[in-house]
Order: sequence, then C-alpha cells, then structure tokens
Amino acid sequence: MTEVGRSSPGRRSPGQLFLLFSMGSDRYALDVHEVVEVLPLRRFKQIPAAPAWVAGLFVFRGTPVPVIDLSAQALGQPAVVRTSTRLVVVHYRPQANQPVRWLGLILEQASNTLRSPAEAFVDSGLSLAQARYLGPVLKSEQGLVQWVRVADLLDESVRELLYAAVAEGGR
Repeated sequence: MTEVGRSSPGRRSPGQLFLLFSMGSDRYALDVHEVVEVLPLRRFKQIPAAPAWVAGLFVFRGTPVPVIDLSAQALGQPAVVRTSTRLVVVHYRPQANQPVRWLGLILEQASNTLRSPAEAFVDSGLSLAQARYLGPVLKSEQGLVQWVRVADLLDESVRELLYAAVAEGGR
C-alpha cells in the first residue's frame, strides 16, 4: 500500500492514518484503527433473506464474519472486481455498551492510505438518515474524501440478521 500526501520518503507527516477506497468515482476513508486486516477477495457463504448488498459469511481466524459490499449498499451497484478490490475486516461496535465484532467490507481501490489530522475533516453539511455512516469531508489533492464511520454502517434490523446468522454459522 502507498501513502498519499506524504511530505517525503521516510518522514511521517502529522496526523491520523486512513485507508482510502472508492465508491463510484468518489473517494472515501476509514480510520486504520478500525481496520483489522486487508485481504484479497474470496468466495462467501450466502445468507438467505439478507439484503442484496450483504455478500455473505467467511471464516476469519476461526470465526464466521458477515461481509457487506459497501458499493452495493451505498450506490446500488456491486463493487467492481479488480486487483485493487479488497476484503477489509474491521472492528464493528455500533454502541459503546455492545461487544466489538468483526465485519467484512468489500471495498474498491483499497490499496492506498492517507495521513491527515482528524480535525482537517469538516462537516459536509448533509444529514442523510439512510447513510448515517457518511461523516465529514477532507479537501485533498485527489478531491474530496469522505470519512466512513464503521459504527453506523448497519441499521438495527440488518445488524440483528447478520450477527444472528454468525451465531448460527458458528454452531
């Protein structure tokens, strides 16, 4: 992976590290502290009756993990399978009083990072009830980059479906 926006080789610029990815022609970022591992794509076990953007389940470190296709969820179009399309396992905790779980995300062009102070991201001015996971934006050399908040990716009904499926798959 390469880091975008570095001042010079061997010198770290100040700020937080983000994993960059694309949905359509736009760029998005995940805080790398939420990322467990970046993996190549693989086949998934399907979850009957799940929304179309739920890719299925796979076993990670001995544990069944649900996977969502973020492009399909956000744009209604599945991620384009290319060499830079990755399966990114993240720490998922929707609320402070709930346990941390693993969640797999299919992300396009997830092969670069960006270092930026978190404060450099500013409120987008939008409030979308169906896309609460879309956070503040950063003006970068590549255009606007929007921060995706992992904790807000799933609504309660999908969260219950996926993690009930994981519990059943783990038996």
